[in-house]
Formats: sequence, structure tokens, C-alpha cells
Amino acid sequence: MIEDALMKVTRCTRKDLLVVAASRTDAGVHAWGQVAHFVTPFCFERLDRLHLSLNGILPQDIRIREIAAAQPNFHARYYAHKKMYHYTVYVAAVMDPCQRFYAWHVRESLNIGAMTEAAQFFVGVHDFTTFANSSKDSVQRDLAREILSFNIVDEAPILRFEVEGTGFFYKQVRNMVSLLLEVGKGILPPRSVCDLLASHDRTKLARVCVTAPPQGLCLISVSYDEIFLAAPRKFHLESTHHLHHV
Repeated sequence: MIEDALMKVTRCTRKDLLVVAASRTDAGVHAWGQVAHFVTPFCFERLDRLHLSLNGILPQDIRIREIAAAQPNFHARYYAHKKMYHYTVYVAAVMDPCQRFYAWHVRESLNIGAMTEAAQFFVGVHDFTTFANSSKDSVQRDLAREILSFNIVDEAPILRFEVEGTGFFYKQVRNMVSLLLEVGKGILPPRSVCDLLASHDRTKLARVCVTAPPQGLCLISVSYDEIFLAAPRKFHLESTHHLHHV
């Protein structure tokens, strides 16, 4: 959809624009802090006009929050050094219908302390074979990644899982959250995280929990070194249109 809008505004082809996003999200997953880059064979005099034009074309459920010039070698995917995801669970007997597209409904009471203890076993560098669903990327790449932090925020009835890491594999966050909920229900002990990580076996996780549904997951932010975000030389800084820092 964003490529289509860019083609209309710039009159460039997909091949010219080379749009690349920082992260891919499954159907139903949200992205508050998605980052993408594109190139054009010309410079814009006013990025604020481009910003308004794109949002005027896009459907109401897609919005560009910020447009800014970056260094010519900037790459939204390869230069990202960490990402933050939130997964939201609605813990109550009856689901709030206004939350149905943004949270997973769980009726059982949960032990927050046990889940918090279990979440800390994810922090650090691990092989996440057990928690990565099969994909083209997982077949070809090393499955070691670093989880920088994993916090659980209780704002009853909302329970929010906040995880930050150097990168994530297909459905990895949703699988980690689903296991933590089994811990919270008292079905598994907190140290089951350690045992499953060490097994390097996706089928063992499938025996104890299902993958959490997509609607509770949201890509919150993607972080880069500031050097890559600095405006290029001879670029008019007043042309940038900053609304938020992603």
C-alpha cells in the first residue's frame, strides 16, 4: 500500500523506489514503529508536502508518522541494531470488544511473579531454534540472537509483555509469550524456559503451548546509530518533517 502511494506521488516505479522495511509483520500484527527507506532519482524541496500527500492517499489504518532524509547508504533492515515488541493480553472473564483487534483474551488468573521469573531466562544470547517457526530465513541463518530485556507490565486487566532484542525470528515473540502464559497458569515451572531453549527442538514447544495469536503483537520501535540518521550534506534541514522519533 505504501509503495502504491509512493508511486502515485513520485511517479517512480517500484524498481526505482526500492522500498525496504526494517521488519516483516504477519497478518493481524501491528506496527507502531515500523521503519522503511526508499530512494528517488531527484530531491524533494518539501518533505512535509510529501508527508501530507502520502497520508492523504493511504487507507485510514495506515499512517506515515515521520519522513526524514537519511545518509545514502542507510538501510532500514540491515542497519537496525535493536527492536522493541509489545504483546498485549487481556486478562478477564469477559473480553472488552474494543480490545479484540489488539489483545489476546485469557480468562484464567495468572501468576505475574512466576512469569517475570521465567521471562528473565530469555535475556542474553541464546539459540532460539525452539521458539522460531520455520521460514526461509531460519533455514539459512544462525538462530542465535540476544534478548536485551524482557519485562511484564501489569495494568489489569491489561497485561503487557515488553521485549527488546537485537533481532527476532518468525513468530519468536508470540511463541515466547505463549510459553510464559503456561507458566503463569501454573502448568509449567519458570525453569521450563531453560529446558526448552537447551533442547533446540521446535516440536517440544509445540507439545506444551500454541503460538499466541497475531493481534496482540505490535512492533514498537526500531533503533539505529545516529550517524545513519543524520541529514545528508547540502540537504535543507527545514525540509524534514519530524512528528515523532521512531
